[in-house]
Amino acid sequence: MRTGYIFFFFFFITSKAVAQGHFTFSPEIGKIYEKTLSLRLTEARNLLGQVRENDPKNLMVWLVEDYIDFFTVFIREDEKEFKVLLANKDRRIREIRGGDKNSPYLLYAEADIRLHWALLHLRFEEYFTAFTEVNKAFKLLNKNREQFPDFMPNLKDLGILHAAVGTIPDNYKWGVEWLTSLEGDIGQGQREIEQLLAYAKNNPFPFEAETTVLYAFLLLHLGNEKDKAWEVINTHVLEPHVNPLHCFVMANLAMRTGHNDEAIKLLENRPQSRTFLPMPYLEFMLGLAKLRRLDHDTGKHFQAYLNTFKGRHFIKEAWQKLAWSALLDGNTEGYKSYLQNCLTKGIASSGSDKNALKEAQSGQLPDLRLFKARLLFDGGYYNKAYDLLKNQKTEDFPDKYSQLEYTYRLGRILQGLERNTEAIHYYNMTINSGRNESWFFACNAALQTGIIYETTHKKQEAIRAYQLCLSISPDEYETGLHQQAKAGLGRLKG
Repeated sequence: MRTGYIFFFFFFITSKAVAQGHFTFSPEIGKIYEKTLSLRLTEARNLLGQVRENDPKNLMVWLVEDYIDFFTVFIREDEKEFKVLLANKDRRIREIRGGDKNSPYLLYAEADIRLHWALLHLRFEEYFTAFTEVNKAFKLLNKNREQFPDFMPNLKDLGILHAAVGTIPDNYKWGVEWLTSLEGDIGQGQREIEQLLAYAKNNPFPFEAETTVLYAFLLLHLGNEKDKAWEVINTHVLEPHVNPLHCFVMANLAMRTGHNDEAIKLLENRPQSRTFLPMPYLEFMLGLAKLRRLDHDTGKHFQAYLNTFKGRHFIKEAWQKLAWSALLDGNTEGYKSYLQNCLTKGIASSGSDKNALKEAQSGQLPDLRLFKARLLFDGGYYNKAYDLLKNQKTEDFPDKYSQLEYTYRLGRILQGLERNTEAIHYYNMTINSGRNESWFFACNAALQTGIIYETTHKKQEAIRAYQLCLSISPDEYETGLHQQAKAGLGRLKG
């Protein structure tokens, strides 16, 4: 009997060792990863089945499969699909935990999966769960770095987390303070990402393209380095004509860095076939970029977005932009009709959707001079925008809203033209008159004043301006504006 127990114990141990999975980023896994990041998800799933058959113990399949679910849910925003696919997360983590304990991918893969789902929980405004997942991922990554300090993929996720933590807006700070052990700052995160990209130049690194994109957005949103962000994404070998995700990245950065015409070219020539997961937001972006150029055929793009997208975000904004298209064509009744849909359709979660709702609730027609100047400025057409407003005065506008918008818009345009002293003058006018109003003009005027002072190396003035921005709480765009102000303070104190 005793011999039988010994035999059973020996058999159990050896069978567990034989069954233990491994983590190998094989060429086949690499192909699945590349197909997924090209949104060729059907092809990725087919290849996944082949790897499971030919290499059944390779646990990397669970990580790349999670990428497939992530992009599916993030792009479609189908809440029912989100709930169904969420069950896959725990199953994948269980499988991964049964893998080789000596592999640096063991903890990394679980952390990466948890971060995917944290972003998805944020997408559906499930903040408690999102912060909990981020905390678990952060602890796993730190533990993995202690065990495998030379494992470079750790830096991809840690760099972004370290950079982002110091910019969390106050209305989400409870999540960081109560639910996470996050710490770090922008400087630390940026250094980690740069270290990783330097490594990737001389060594095979499967996540190089993903890391480069994250770095570009870090520079843009947290680092206040628009030109560098555009340079980074342009010098990297992205393929916007064959990869819709690459097209999104490049067009998004182009629209945010004053390269609107380039964005239109990218979006007009984007890959479109049933091979790819549909991405209706690219149609929305094309409409917006053309609207900013004051084109007159933009409404069809927003209508196409509304017809094909069944998710939650940017629905109110799409109706608003349809209204703007009508207004640009001189159709005021069409403007009013489209804007009514902002009251009942979509959700007011993002800053732009809140802005659309507020415009609809106001019932006021925009001033055409300010309306066109805003669009041209957002497209980076600063001289054309300035020509519309240069001969106007504050008293030319009939109410406080339009007067504030005038001083704010003129400040923004002058900043774009690098006439910073004049820009600050108009920003101060906006702040003094509008800091107690619910509109975002004064808050962003303070933020942009801080950015000007920071870029001209006037540290104390910049700090005061960023702090002033944080003291103003508008009804729209507050989260994004405060995040940028916190990022500015982080850069100055770093």
